[in-house]
Amino acid sequence: MTINCKGELINLNVPKVMGILNVTPDSFYDGGKYKDEKGIIKQVAKMLTEGASFIDVGAYSSKPGAIHVSEEEELGRILPIIELLIREFPDILLSIDTFRSRIAKTCILAGAAIINDISAGKLDEKMLPTIAENKVPYIMMHMKGNPQTMQSLANYQNLLVELQYYFSERIAAATSLGISDLIIDAGFGFSKTIEQNFEVLKNLELFHNLNRPLLVGLSRKSMIYKTLEQNAKNALNGTTALHMYALTKGAHILRVHDVKEAVECVKLAENLM
Repeated sequence: MTINCKGELINLNVPKVMGILNVTPDSFYDGGKYKDEKGIIKQVAKMLTEGASFIDVGAYSSKPGAIHVSEEEELGRILPIIELLIREFPDILLSIDTFRSRIAKTCILAGAAIINDISAGKLDEKMLPTIAENKVPYIMMHMKGNPQTMQSLANYQNLLVELQYYFSERIAAATSLGISDLIIDAGFGFSKTIEQNFEVLKNLELFHNLNRPLLVGLSRKSMIYKTLEQNAKNALNGTTALHMYALTKGAHILRVHDVKEAVECVKLAENLM
């Protein structure tokens, strides 16, 4: 499988690592950690050196119950970071974590390569047309409701069937507009209980029926640290264990806070398989 990022074909048959850069003050793990240009450049340089193929930048926290921020505030947070990173790392492949079409379009015009949408276009009807117009890869995640309501909506008659239906419908909506580079994210931690998250992970191979690359975002999430009776800070070992499991289930992209450890998982998994 390949995706076209700014004219470069990225081969996902060998799994890739996407490093997370949150520029929000309230993200669940690293909120407020990267505030100044020096710190941001240092962290991104570290992730790229350790082997990240993509850097995912988010300026709107999507943790459960996150505080809603305006488009103006989100744009004011993220655009200077995009411009900074493109200037410092001209070949960088930036993914933008947003569900708003205006933010997506502005960041693409500033040099971003991928849009990562937690709502798969359901929170902004202009998102899919924007992706089609700008011809960038699009990550569509499963979520019910929004970050403020999602954890009250973890009710399903058949979780796996409903996720398959959701993605089939969203893929059809996207492809009808001519969008071809689509990536699937099952949405670990979004409108799902801990038990439901593990059910999805155990059955991750079912999503290969959709014939799209699979992104897995497990890094330091509550399904790990609550199970281990720890906190996000002490969840790296558990994250690494589940990353390896996800790779054996056919994950194509790992979205992570800790790039070095994820890249090592990919190398070991490649030797195993």
